[in-house]
Amino acid sequence: MNSNTEIVDKDSVDVQHPKYRSDNEYAVDEDAELRPTVELESQGKVDTNHPEAQPESMTLEGQERFEAREQEIRRTRQRLDRRLDSDREHRTRRVAADGGVERRREFQERAASVAPSQGPDDPRTRLSQTQLAAVNQKAARLDDELDGWTRAAISRRLAKRVVDGADVQSAALKVVEACQKEPGTVIPIRAVSEVDRARVSIEGRVSTLWESSHPAIRQVGLIEDDTDRIKWTSWAASRMPIVEEGDTVLLRNVAKNWYQGRCSVALTGDSHIAFPEDEPV
Repeated sequence: MNSNTEIVDKDSVDVQHPKYRSDNEYAVDEDAELRPTVELESQGKVDTNHPEAQPESMTLEGQERFEAREQEIRRTRQRLDRRLDSDREHRTRRVAADGGVERRREFQERAASVAPSQGPDDPRTRLSQTQLAAVNQKAARLDDELDGWTRAAISRRLAKRVVDGADVQSAALKVVEACQKEPGTVIPIRAVSEVDRARVSIEGRVSTLWESSHPAIRQVGLIEDDTDRIKWTSWAASRMPIVEEGDTVLLRNVAKNWYQGRCSVALTGDSHIAFPEDEPV
């Protein structure tokens, strides 16, 4: 009787057939270390750091990191005053402003120890009645000379210098010189070349007009006051009003120019011409 059943002695063929070898390539190593792939690691980082990530779907380490991060966020955002009607911002601004005022006052007090006029109080309060009367009288005279300055501002500047030890006359000269250096102040024509500014404002009478030698020049001539006279040029691109000889004009913000050692002024697009005689009194 024939049979198809194959009886094999495992021990006899162990070295001959890979099916029965204990160290064949199909054997499973139960002690092998399991490592995630690069794709799994990348996806794990995305799942952990995603703003909508839930700790339930994370590993234990991921859950711990998630909770630590949430606690840090809550601690950072936590504020002492949690009221809905909190005025913390207003109180902070007020404290900062009060501190600035106090620091300014301390600085002025230290400066006053060197120059009394630099104190936080009005320097006119430090003058005697005689000195105050002289300062106010001089300020009234300078009010007409210094355009753009009020009598109170002039008297305060005078008082500062008198408190520091100057007499009224020398204080007036210093104040006039300082005010003339301020931008926008109308200065005498004589002081145009002396003022350390690229632009000045002057007032005077148009004494002479010349024929323009270039189409870019609209008008050119001389303007003078009680102190001196100076050449002025009005460029066509500036589109300034036409003036005539004998007109009293106020030239504001005119540019200074130098040629062969002589100073002149020019009206540009930023300049302005006014006619004081036409203004209502």
